[in-house]
Formats: sequence, C-alpha cells, structure tokens
Amino acid sequence: MKKIISILILLFYTTSVLFAQNTSEKKSTAAKNVSILRKEFVIPNLNNISHKIWVYVPPNYETTSKKYPVIYMHDAQNLFDNATSYIGEWEVDETLNKLFEKTGKGFIVVAVENGGTERINEYTPWKNEKYGGGKGAIYIDFIVNTLKPYIDANYRTKKQQKYTGLMGSSLGGLISYYGGLKYPTVFGKIGALSTSFWFSNKVENFTKEFGNTKKVKLFLLVGEKEGYDMVSGTKKYEKLLLETGFKNKNLTSKINPNGNHNEDFWKSEFSEIISWLYNIN
Repeated sequence: MKKIISILILLFYTTSVLFAQNTSEKKSTAAKNVSILRKEFVIPNLNNISHKIWVYVPPNYETTSKKYPVIYMHDAQNLFDNATSYIGEWEVDETLNKLFEKTGKGFIVVAVENGGTERINEYTPWKNEKYGGGKGAIYIDFIVNTLKPYIDANYRTKKQQKYTGLMGSSLGGLISYYGGLKYPTVFGKIGALSTSFWFSNKVENFTKEFGNTKKVKLFLLVGEKEGYDMVSGTKKYEKLLLETGFKNKNLTSKINPNGNHNEDFWKSEFSEIISWLYNIN
C-alpha cells in the first residue's frame, strides 16, 4: 500500500509528458535567451528517437567574452516554455534571469528533451519488475561523452567539474543522483529533486559503492505531500550517503511540508537550490 502514491506519481508524470508533446495551442513563454539547437541527437543503443536540446544562456552572453558554468537538465519540455509543458513550467529562464540581475551570476543550462514513451528507459539505471526501464546508464554516458563535449566546443563554458551541474526531478532526480555519483570528476553540483528512490532497490548498493565522493555537492529535495515512499527514500539515502563517507558540508536535504510532485514545487525551490550549489549569497 505504501507504494501506491509513488506509483501513481510515476504514471501521472509519464502521462503528462506524453500529453505535453501533443499540445500546440498554448502561448510560448520562453525567454529570448532560450533556444533549441538545430542539431538533434539520436542516442545509440538507447532508442531511435531524435532528441532536441534546449539551451539557456545568460542575458549578457552575446555582449561579453566570459565563460559560464553549465547545468545539464532533463525533461526540457517542462523547464522553459508553457507551450510545451503539461501543467506549467519550471520557469528556469525567468528565475536565472532574475538571479543574474540581482547577483551578476550567469549560467548556461543545457536541457535534453525526454523521449516520451521512452522516458522511463532513459531516466532509470536499473529495471523495475513492473515498469521496466533500465537504460539510464546509456543516457548518462551520452551526456558525458557526446553532449558535454559538443557544448564545450560550441559555447563559452567553464568545463571543470566544479562548475558543471546535473539536475532533474522525479525519475530525472534519480538519473541525476546516479550520474553525479557515477561521474564525480565530471559533475560537481547535483540537484536531485523529488527523487524516485523507490524505483529500484539497487540504488542502495550503488550508493554504498559510489557514495564516498569528496568533491560533489548534492541537494536532495522532497515534499511532504509527495507521499511516504518519496520522503522516507530521501531520508534513507541522505543517511546512507553520510555513512558511506559523503562529506556532510557537501550535502543538504530539504523536506518542504507543502511540497507536491509537480512543476510548481520545483519552480519554487529552483533558485534556492542553485544558490546553495554554487555558493551564491
């Protein structure tokens, strides 16, 4: 019984992704400094879907020669534009534009569109007996070995690990957690929001094997209204990480009593997460 809420969340969110792909009458809300790459990527051995890549650049990108940190994100359809989202967007572009105006800190965000019906495969490193999945390692390897080199070659990026982030929610939180621990020399800042730790018990042994990393900062977020499994899973893996050797100063966990499993929640927490990960006061 205690997994019912988490399972409903997974099914609802997957359905919302599919619905969003067929939505064409909403007005676009993407900022002018958001674009979609002309080049699309088919990820070998994952699926035959051509993945669109959205890129946000700081407001001053065209008027300066500065280099910027890069945050890699998932579910691009739901991050920047109400016209492609299901029940609202994260407003990543608006939030980062405001942060830039206030602090002068700029970021590049590179977001991969999910593959619709293939989303579970893409964002889960391990199979679930009921829901399948399990090709997340291929997806993360694509970001590390193909997408990041392409972005570094075509944009003014700060390439080092300490400037490179990985962030997502739900199954996107799970694949961000996985990618950050598996590639600690590539990703230095990890945002795992509403992470679906319940999807596979193999995440426990994975954490024990890869959790003893010294230079990765990790922000775990969950809402009380997301259900028992979501909250208990976050608590469990915060504790396990610390027991495994993850530095306490590099880990924070937030449980929002009013948080639900949706874009409004993640949007409301995004600025705080970025500020903590990148030490912005």
